[in-house]
Amino acid sequence: MSVLSSSHQSWKTLILASHCCTTLRHIKSTHALFIIHGLHRNTYATSKLLTAFLPLPNLDTHFHYASTVFDSIQFRNSFVYDTMIRMCSRSSLPQLGLRYFRLMLREDDEDIAPSYLTFHFLLVVCLNAYFFSVGKQIHCWVMKNGVFSSDGHVQTGIMRLYVEEKLLSDAHKVFDEIPHPDVVKWDVLMNGYVRCGLGSEGLKVFKEMLARGTEPDKFSVTTALTACAQAGALAQGKWIHELLKKKKKWIESDVYVGTALVDMYSKCGCLEMAMEVFEKLTRRNVFSWAALIGGYAAYGYAKEAITCLERMEREDAIKPDSVVLLAVLAACAHGGYLQEGKSMLDNMEARYGITPKHEHYSCIVDLMCRAGRLDDAVGLIEKMPMKPLASVWGALLNGCRTHKNVELGELAVKNLLEIEKGNADEEEAALVQLSNIYLVVERNAEASKIRRMIGQRGIRKAPGCSVLEVDGNVTKFVSGDLSHPNLLQIHTMIHLLSVDALQILSH
Repeated sequence: MSVLSSSHQSWKTLILASHCCTTLRHIKSTHALFIIHGLHRNTYATSKLLTAFLPLPNLDTHFHYASTVFDSIQFRNSFVYDTMIRMCSRSSLPQLGLRYFRLMLREDDEDIAPSYLTFHFLLVVCLNAYFFSVGKQIHCWVMKNGVFSSDGHVQTGIMRLYVEEKLLSDAHKVFDEIPHPDVVKWDVLMNGYVRCGLGSEGLKVFKEMLARGTEPDKFSVTTALTACAQAGALAQGKWIHELLKKKKKWIESDVYVGTALVDMYSKCGCLEMAMEVFEKLTRRNVFSWAALIGGYAAYGYAKEAITCLERMEREDAIKPDSVVLLAVLAACAHGGYLQEGKSMLDNMEARYGITPKHEHYSCIVDLMCRAGRLDDAVGLIEKMPMKPLASVWGALLNGCRTHKNVELGELAVKNLLEIEKGNADEEEAALVQLSNIYLVVERNAEASKIRRMIGQRGIRKAPGCSVLEVDGNVTKFVSGDLSHPNLLQIHTMIHLLSVDALQILSH
């Protein structure tokens, strides 16, 4: 074999070796061979070695070595810089990606310039590092350079940037500039509304997507069902369910779509339908069980929630997590299962390996207060291994109002005011509760004093709201709002209902 062919064979072998690296040890061994054969300064060969770092777990522990390999490259190209920026975006220090971008811009070589891939990875860096202002600068850059109109990944990245910052109007503007958005972009926009608690708006996006002929995937369907659960839009949730049945897609086979259906029916109060969907799932995970148990918890079916906890271990060999146990404790609180709830709290760590958190203690305090065991609740609060937060004192205050305990009510309010200092809504709610307790026990002077204090502080209660679904359309009613287009008809109907109610009572 000639020297030339031998050299060519070594080159092919070493490049193939860099492709096959799956551990840091493999990378180091291959790098050593590169050095021995003089390939460690070859841009193409070393760039292949750098890409081997990307799939490695615990990238942070390998990043220093990767940067050493990068520093050894004498003539770098755009691919090398993109690889390092991508690597940074996956690490715990994504902001380092901006350093490599700046180095890239300082290169004298005209061939080394940012591409659509560079901007895509940079947007991921900005998202993971919460560098939203830098992300907006990149948005301007890609618009000027014409990258935005030509690359879908960059378009999606910019939308995610605004969604993450909860600038939904800006995200929608970006979306509207995309001529033919794919299902991923529809889902990003819809998900943005859902994450901001605007489920009804998210459903409008889903309907528009279907109207424009975009076929939903399992992710967009899951988001739409989450929006239904959030908005209480049962009719629209059922419509999506029927749509999936007709297309014979995902209901039983995909655990995430199935779980979203269970969650939607549970949160809308259709527990029979939630159970029906649940029982048909071919695969269930801890989230599936949490959705069902959460539904039982919300409506006070403690026995069913406890049964589900036992079933998930027995049937699916799934250990409950802290969320599932919290839902079971909440069910016990709503159902008045004091002994079962207390026993679960006491044995959580020993039986499930889960250390009780603040919210678990809060549930049991609420359970004790509902049962009239206020002194036991205070005793548990005093023994908590962490500082009690507002939810614990709020549960005690609710119990004091129900059971007319002024002394402990004053203790709860004192602690709530310290914790919620500066939060006018919470301060007002606590003081109103205390004044109501005073009124119930006929201590009118103290009640009047509290009301005067509320007025002097200038505290204004946040308006309450309710949500109603009629013919598949969800409407939000806000206390004191005069802007509703059907305000006159609504008040007329309320008046008629009031007259009918009085006539029924008079008979």
